[in-house]
Amino acid sequence: MSGQDLLSDQGLRLDGRRAGELRRIQCKLGVFSQPDGSAYLEQGNTKVLAAVYGPHQASSKRMNVEEAVINCEYSMATFSTGERKRRTHSDRKSKEMTMHIQQALSAAIKLELYPRSQIDVFVEVLQADGGNYCAAINAATLALIDAGVCLREFVCACTASLANGKVPMMDVSHIEEVSGGATLTVASLPSSGKIAFLEMSQRFHLDDLPRVLEHALAGCREVKRVLDQAVREHVLRVGSAGDWGAITK
Repeated sequence: MSGQDLLSDQGLRLDGRRAGELRRIQCKLGVFSQPDGSAYLEQGNTKVLAAVYGPHQASSKRMNVEEAVINCEYSMATFSTGERKRRTHSDRKSKEMTMHIQQALSAAIKLELYPRSQIDVFVEVLQADGGNYCAAINAATLALIDAGVCLREFVCACTASLANGKVPMMDVSHIEEVSGGATLTVASLPSSGKIAFLEMSQRFHLDDLPRVLEHALAGCREVKRVLDQAVREHVLRVGSAGDWGAITK
């Protein structure tokens, strides 16, 4: 397998996955007691923490009398990559990611239920290995659910790209991002099939884009299945501690 070949002759990627397989997702809700909601998520070697405060009354400057205001903050720990350079909350990349996260979450939250309110979402990347935005969205969704914020449905994110210039593959790792070509990042509402956010690192050929997009959307649907199972297990675990777990069986 050459440096540019992301799939072997056996159809395996550099980490042993097939082209249509997600990295392993591990997640947990309610990891902190101070926020109203929190979650920890690992997607492959990318590790993210998310915390939600609110809904609470918005300041007079930010208040919207018709719906809630979402305040997002995305940051990366200084040890999250091998670059060992200081990252600040105000750098350009973090600001872009913050806006993109806010855009996707706004499509999922029933903002009209919380007039004059503000919902604060904080996301910290502890370890970066590709798909940082996707892991941030997936962790934020769990944290919002843990906080009891009313959602229209899950919002999930996944990347997709082309292996060896022709084979669509989902959930791209860092080494695949830097070794391959263009990467498509999609945040969607899987139950309704709506797209909340879409970004391409480079342009795809028009013949390739539909196939890559379908792989990304399929990845979002698979992520939703994993997150939904995690939420159900969390609710059952919390409910069992309150002695009503048998009701859900």
